[in-house]
Amino acid sequence: MTDTGTADIPVAAGDRPRHVAIIMDGNNRWAKAHRLTGVAGHKAGVNAVKATVETCAREGVEVLTLFAFSSENWRRPADEVSALMRLFLFALEREVKKLHRNDIRLRIIGDRTAFSATLQEHMDRAEALTRNNTRMTLVIAANYGGHWDITQATRAIAEQVKAGALNPSDITDDTLREYLSISDLPLPDLMVRTAGEQRISNFLLWHLAYTELYFSRVYWPDFGEAEMREALRAYAGRQRRFGQTDDQIACQTLQK
Repeated sequence: MTDTGTADIPVAAGDRPRHVAIIMDGNNRWAKAHRLTGVAGHKAGVNAVKATVETCAREGVEVLTLFAFSSENWRRPADEVSALMRLFLFALEREVKKLHRNDIRLRIIGDRTAFSATLQEHMDRAEALTRNNTRMTLVIAANYGGHWDITQATRAIAEQVKAGALNPSDITDDTLREYLSISDLPLPDLMVRTAGEQRISNFLLWHLAYTELYFSRVYWPDFGEAEMREALRAYAGRQRRFGQTDDQIACQTLQK
């Protein structure tokens, strides 16, 4: 666990990431360590979501994207998937009003067609209720995969070319970005993964090209305010180059 004695050290406003993306890993391992069921681990993970949303909102993060359910997670045991769907529905029913009261907008990205009609309806309602909120945007990636995102964007661009609305020679990086799921939001500055694994697992593949990566050994249910603030401080201590040299960065700093 992170030393909570540093939890009250503020992160300078200029050093805050605008967009934080998180792979919430370790619910099942946490449950096994506590001799509980996997479902209990996922329920405990909901509390970590609440703490992280609150911390990021307080710290002035503009966008928080959480990888809740990947397109590969359907391969898990059927009872676990069913429990996750029930938990997702429960969270939409109980937590969305709290988000709305705190001026937080909810966005859900991913292929919704695999979800039940009831769950899709609750997703639509939650997004509609919070659409005009401005304090922070909370993005939930559900049945999402980076391969899927790039594929659906490519397909949409191909349809534009077929219709004569777009020339192949005009396609740029920006063109592709326009068709991705979160094209209207800033690219992630910081990606956090919990539970010690060091991979991005098909999460926001196009978006993470220059994102700072932070890996925590803490299981997601134990990832609280102190751990989130530690990740923000680690980000603040890094120098982002975007392909430039140290001398170029130093020169730009002096010119400000």
